[in-house]
Amino acid sequence: MFPIRDANDSKNKPVVNNAIIIINITIFIAGLFLTYEREYLYRYGLIPAKYSTHSYFYNISLAQKTIPFFTFMFLHGGFWHLLANLWSLYIFGDNIEDCLGHKKYLLFYLLCGIISGITHIIFNIDSDIPVIGASGAIAGVMGAYFILYPRAKILTLFPVVFIPFQAPAYVFFGIWFAYQFINAASAKSGAGSIAWWAHIGGFLAGVLILKFFKGVSFADFVKEIKTKPAKSKSGVINSIKAAGTTGDLNIYGILDITSSEAFAGVEKTVNVPWGFYNRVYKVTVPKGVSDGQVLRLKGLGKAQKNRTIGDLMLKIRIAQINDIK
Repeated sequence: MFPIRDANDSKNKPVVNNAIIIINITIFIAGLFLTYEREYLYRYGLIPAKYSTHSYFYNISLAQKTIPFFTFMFLHGGFWHLLANLWSLYIFGDNIEDCLGHKKYLLFYLLCGIISGITHIIFNIDSDIPVIGASGAIAGVMGAYFILYPRAKILTLFPVVFIPFQAPAYVFFGIWFAYQFINAASAKSGAGSIAWWAHIGGFLAGVLILKFFKGVSFADFVKEIKTKPAKSKSGVINSIKAAGTTGDLNIYGILDITSSEAFAGVEKTVNVPWGFYNRVYKVTVPKGVSDGQVLRLKGLGKAQKNRTIGDLMLKIRIAQINDIK
């Protein structure tokens, strides 16, 4: 399963997430010019045997023991390895940074990467093959996304039939996690080119660290899944402050809704004052509307003497309210 995009726009610029992507790309390009790539990977990749072999462990410095826990998550073995990892980070990382804030997100990402590396060492204790890649840290991002936005729609490409389809996040990540676990359980220690246990460790780390940072737990996820969203009708009349410009027949306003209403769709009663009149309309907000999207209500704008009528342009503003209490 390969994610194409998600229907979950971030409200703030993902500065840290973008920086992590740029750093990974820069390091990968720099690595293309190295003539001692093998030595480079063995120095900065994470090798389980460094920590389990007596002669190995006591013949390297403290820096050589600790630095790989940070550097391994910024190294990649090839272009497709890099692309797959960073594309997933691009899709899911902005929402987690939105939730945690810039500083906490950076700490969250690094901790997930470190814990994924420790998990790999535990299950491949005697391996002398260096593990590299951001996938363990990104798995942590995916674990947090799984808990925070279980019903967010993810457009997914299934590799067998190559037909894109939409799936809620809890289905996408549930299948993803099961796939990782099956492969991890069936793989021999130290065998294969994919660090399955690192993915599992990173994913679970994301869930646990999210609980520590935000107080959101798996119990909240279960509660969210059991509470089936329903299309609601609001009995409250929302007053829209309308504005227009000379020469433009359209009038413009902002409609505030909650994230739950954006997900499920809602019917709003709005009052649009214009001139000496107060006009009341029923506005249907469709399912899956995004923050900043504009709804065009035809024929509800200004009118000219020749009976030409403009439109009412309502910009959707999704309130920053966490639906998981």
